[in-house]
Amino acid sequence: MARITKVYTKTGDKGETSLVGGTRVKKSDLRIDLYGEVDHLNSFLGSCVTNLKSDELVDELELIQNLLFDLGGNFACESEKREQFKLPQFEEKHVKWLESRIDEMNKSLPVLKNFILPGGSQAGAMAHICRTICRKVERLLIEFVVLNPNEAPDYSQEFLNRLSDYFFVLARYINKNEGKSETTWSIGKF
Repeated sequence: MARITKVYTKTGDKGETSLVGGTRVKKSDLRIDLYGEVDHLNSFLGSCVTNLKSDELVDELELIQNLLFDLGGNFACESEKREQFKLPQFEEKHVKWLESRIDEMNKSLPVLKNFILPGGSQAGAMAHICRTICRKVERLLIEFVVLNPNEAPDYSQEFLNRLSDYFFVLARYINKNEGKSETTWSIGKF
C-alpha cells in the first residue's frame, strides 16, 4: 500500500483527477460523483458511530465503513484494472450478511403499521440520513450502469439496495435501544 506523505498534490487544480489505474477524468464525471457520494455516506456513518450510546454496534458499523471503502475503491478504478490492484470484490455473501443482520435486528422491533418520521436519538437520526444517502448512491449507480454497462462491481447494486434497508432497520433498532419512541406520519397534519 502506498504511503500518503502529502495531502495536497496540485494535480487536480485544473478540474481533473486520476482514477486508480491512472486515467484522467473531469471531477464532474459521474464516476467521481458516485464514489464521492460513497465517501459522503461513509462520513455520515462515522458520525452515527460516534453518537451511539453503547458500543454494541461499533464493530459492525466499522466493518460496513470498511466495505464502503472497498466499494468506493472499486468505483474509483477502471474495471479492467481492479484485479491488477487487488481490490476486494463484493460477493453474494456480503448481501446475505446484511439480510441476516436486518432480520436479527428486526426481531426485537415492533411491527410497523404506519410510516415513521426520521428522527429519534442523534445516532438514530444519523442512521436515517445514512439510509437516504445510500439511496442516492444507488440511484447514481443505476445511472452509471446505464452509461457504462460493464463497469459496476459485481453485487454492488444488490449490496447498496440491501444496505439502505439495513440503515432503516438500524435507525429503528438504535432508537428502541436508546429509549426513543418513533413518531408516525400523520397524513395532512397541519
